[in-house]
Amino acid sequence: MTADVIDHTTLSNLAEAGQVSNARVVGQAEGWSILVTHGMSEQTLAEDRNGQVRIFPKLDTLAAYLKEIGIVRFDVDAGNFGPTTISRTGGPDRPSAIPDAHSVAAYAEWLKAEVQEAIDDTSPSVPHDEAMRQIRAAMKRS
Repeated sequence: MTADVIDHTTLSNLAEAGQVSNARVVGQAEGWSILVTHGMSEQTLAEDRNGQVRIFPKLDTLAAYLKEIGIVRFDVDAGNFGPTTISRTGGPDRPSAIPDAHSVAAYAEWLKAEVQEAIDDTSPSVPHDEAMRQIRAAMKRS
C-alpha cells in the first residue's frame, strides 16, 4: 500500500462513490487525524493546499465531519492520543468566562427592582392597541 495524503475534495468524491474501504481515526498529541483506505492506497487527510496532516482537536467534530461526507463507520486508534497536551485556550467553558456570583446576584436584584418599579408606576400609559393605531396613523401621514 502507498501512504500519502488526500485532500477533502478527493475524499468526499471517493466516499460518495463508495470507494472508501476503511477509515481509521488515529490519536495524535494534538488531537485526531483520519487515515483512509481505498483500493491499494492508504492516505491521511490533509489540510487543503498545504499538504499538512489535518488534525481535529475533538473526536466529536471529526465524527461529524466523516458523517457529513458519507463515512459513518470508522475505527479508532487512541494509542498516541495525548489529551493533556491539547491547548484549552478560548471557549466559553474557561473559568474567566464565568461571571462573579456576587455581580450576578447584584444584577438580578437590580433588575427585579426595575421591573417592580415599572409595575408600580401609576403614571398614565397608552394601551398597546391605541399605541399601534397612533403609529399606523403617523406612518400614513409621512
